[in-house]
Amino acid sequence: MKIAAIQSDIAWEDPEANFTRLRPWVAAAAAAGAGLVVLPEMFACGFSMTTAKIAEPPGGPSTRFLEHQARQHGLWICGSVPEVPHDEAKPYNTLVLASPHGQVVRYRKIHPFSFAREDEHYGAGSDHVTVDVDGLRCTLFVCYDLRFADEFWGRAEQTDAYIVVANWPERRRHHWTTLLQARAIENQAYVVGVNRVGQGNGLDYSGDSRIVDPWGEVLASAAGGETMVLADVRPEVVRDARERFPVLKDRRKP
Repeated sequence: MKIAAIQSDIAWEDPEANFTRLRPWVAAAAAAGAGLVVLPEMFACGFSMTTAKIAEPPGGPSTRFLEHQARQHGLWICGSVPEVPHDEAKPYNTLVLASPHGQVVRYRKIHPFSFAREDEHYGAGSDHVTVDVDGLRCTLFVCYDLRFADEFWGRAEQTDAYIVVANWPERRRHHWTTLLQARAIENQAYVVGVNRVGQGNGLDYSGDSRIVDPWGEVLASAAGGETMVLADVRPEVVRDARERFPVLKDRRKP
């Protein structure tokens, strides 16, 4: 499968502007043969804590955008959305994955970023989500989750590729790039890390999106501006890495 990571800027709290910005990028990814397109965390609004303004119900505008793009281009597409269930007070930072066949899968960010007080405005998810994307087993994570290796370890045997969407500030870019490679190496799986660029709420973002293979080699990367990162991702490469260098079998079970 070819995966496209779209490293976009994000207009602050303006979903329609962001939908307009992203449509040509998704079309370009489809034209390049991508079967899975990954957008940044909070792709429609930025990493805002103004939940009364930006939170959407399930099936709201951002999810409908993903569903429409999936159907229109015949591909899978994901990005995170501030989504509030009808029966709960707080929204969740929810990674929504839409298939070309109408399926919608949701992963709620397990680790809200308390340093930025995200935990005061968003609920914490509790369940891991792994999805078979046309034969590629993808496990979904959002931004700050990347710092918690145990979450990745626990899903390794069921995972070919970890998908990590982010709004990770430039000042900690070295942490982002290092942890993406570390998660790939220690779990012998692909890692697709997609981060935004530009400025939002006083913070600078450098992107540094990348696709890392199960040996820790960076297959494709980008920094600085809006662009698309593309790479071929194959489950058999994961199987081969684990057979040739069987680290996972020696991992102690908690």
